[in-house]
Amino acid sequence: MQEWTIQTGIPVDQIDRAAKLYWQAFEGKLGRLMGPADRAHGFFREVMDPRYALSAVDENGTLIGLAGYKTSAGSMVGGNLSDLARSYGWFGALWRGLLLSALERDIEDGVLLMDGICVAPEGRGRGVGTALLSAIKQQAVDQGAKAVRLDVIDTNPRARRLYEREGFVAVGESQTGPLKWVFGFSKATGLRFQIGQAP
Repeated sequence: MQEWTIQTGIPVDQIDRAAKLYWQAFEGKLGRLMGPADRAHGFFREVMDPRYALSAVDENGTLIGLAGYKTSAGSMVGGNLSDLARSYGWFGALWRGLLLSALERDIEDGVLLMDGICVAPEGRGRGVGTALLSAIKQQAVDQGAKAVRLDVIDTNPRARRLYEREGFVAVGESQTGPLKWVFGFSKATGLRFQIGQAP
């Protein structure tokens, strides 16, 4: 029996947990840039916008999975230079903002851009990730989008296998070049799911 549900948004009392879960999922990609952990938690907690999120919540109301998306109106994890400065000071904000801009992805008309998916250790192996992906696809349908797009880094083959199993196909690659020493990965593969295809 399923002991969790998917819901829109993030429960108010779970925002802090959502920020920590996001950091755990993306520390390998953002660790050198956004660390130390306490500052990263604080930054993500302040900028996380539940309007662009879907949550998996267990029977106790605890967040065990999270998926975000980005549109022209906003994203689950955004923020600007002032937000960075509140967590890292202005010097830290300036160089971090410059490097983060290298990871920015343009929004395409009619394409829902995923802004991260993460599952807590206690939620793994229970179908939470698959259910969140299905919910993201449904969100795209509800918004009238024709496709869902995401990027997966070369150091996360497990995630890529999940996406490809769920019908996402590779549509291109981007290299980090010398910035691989900052980001901790060498390339990212763009994956796309066309609405109306199986699964």
